[in-house]
Amino acid sequence: MAATPIPLLLLLLLAATAVAAADLSVYHNVHPPSSSPLESIIALARDDNARLLFLSSKAASTGVTSAPVASGQTPPSYVVRGGLGSPAQPILLALDTSADATWAHCSPCGTCPTSSLFVPANSTSYAPLPCSSTMCSVLQGQPCPSQDPYDSATPLPSCAFSKPFADASFDASLASDWLHLGKDAIPNYAFGCVGSVTGPTSNLPRQGLLGLGRGPMALLSQVGNMYSGVFSYCLPSYKSYYFSGSLRLGAAGQPTRARYTPMLKNPHRSSLYYVNVTGLSVGRSPVKVPAGSFAFDPSTGAGTVIDSGTVITRWTAPVYAALREEFRRHVAAPSGYTSLGAFDTCFNTDEVAAGGAPAVTIHMDGGVDLALPMENTLIHSSATPLACLAMAEAPQNVNAVVNVIANLQQQNVRVIFDAAKSRVGFARESCN
Repeated sequence: MAATPIPLLLLLLLAATAVAAADLSVYHNVHPPSSSPLESIIALARDDNARLLFLSSKAASTGVTSAPVASGQTPPSYVVRGGLGSPAQPILLALDTSADATWAHCSPCGTCPTSSLFVPANSTSYAPLPCSSTMCSVLQGQPCPSQDPYDSATPLPSCAFSKPFADASFDASLASDWLHLGKDAIPNYAFGCVGSVTGPTSNLPRQGLLGLGRGPMALLSQVGNMYSGVFSYCLPSYKSYYFSGSLRLGAAGQPTRARYTPMLKNPHRSSLYYVNVTGLSVGRSPVKVPAGSFAFDPSTGAGTVIDSGTVITRWTAPVYAALREEFRRHVAAPSGYTSLGAFDTCFNTDEVAAGGAPAVTIHMDGGVDLALPMENTLIHSSATPLACLAMAEAPQNVNAVVNVIANLQQQNVRVIFDAAKSRVGFARESCN
């Protein structure tokens, strides 16, 4: 029988995809709404502790595809439009650089936080994955039941697993289907189909999550060489109500003038993107921190993580104390400082001359100096003459040794994750 040309055509299509990158818009979905950016950030930062606990749970057990990215003010905060199944069912996927598995709320689900559920029965390509699959063991799914070795006719049950997320947990089954991102369609993409949720759902993505971490179930691992091990994003401000940010998949179209720092690997928290921070500056003054404050230590988890889901940057106690002291010294607010929510360095802007608040710069290996613009350093109240330093001390729990560079400080910066070359890049870009 003559060979059908379809496989060759499929290979050609996949090859074409490999040299064309995807660019998807990103959006920050403001929830709950507030007329004051300060009040919005305070509300969001209340959920950071749950997010940071989620990070602690990560302890191990060539073309341009781009998608619009928007902000969603419930962690993880940014969402991208995607699709699942054949035909594609639209879905808003939260971007999460610290999670590997992609998952969606599936029908039927009476406890999921949305009525916009993915319906497996409406997809002709949906396929449950059995308990014997490799991905099931990665997810620590339920083991296969004992079976008669001579009974090969009885199919194995599908992979069932449970996962904690923030202050909730969910039960899901492992499946595969087409994943649609921008103009790209990825076949046989393994994801979790959530059937029930336990606990509060306020911190759960409303429809689903796109895992952009470093593990075997993450996007870059599942697509092989399709995106050359590279993705980047530009996150819009919380004040942006449109899909004005972007998720860019693939090496093509990435900024040529980005500055790169080495990407560090922690085998005990293998999903996370660590970088080596070497110091901080306030204005032109270096922040004097105790020796070893930024040291990377895989055994304890110490070091600095780039995370898309945490709202405000957290520094370990000695680092934050030194940063706060230097910042206050520069501002010299006559009436002193007050605390508001997660922030403890708030001051009356009427008493501080214009330009009196200094810029904060994060220094990293490789000569990277990430100078934060004022909108990434201060949060202003629109109702009163009040501004707060938009950073805080790490919580005194398992994450007390971890610095987290969060999404507020990443806004309007193109952050490039180049796993193939083990590096993280930064380039200034306006995406509001």
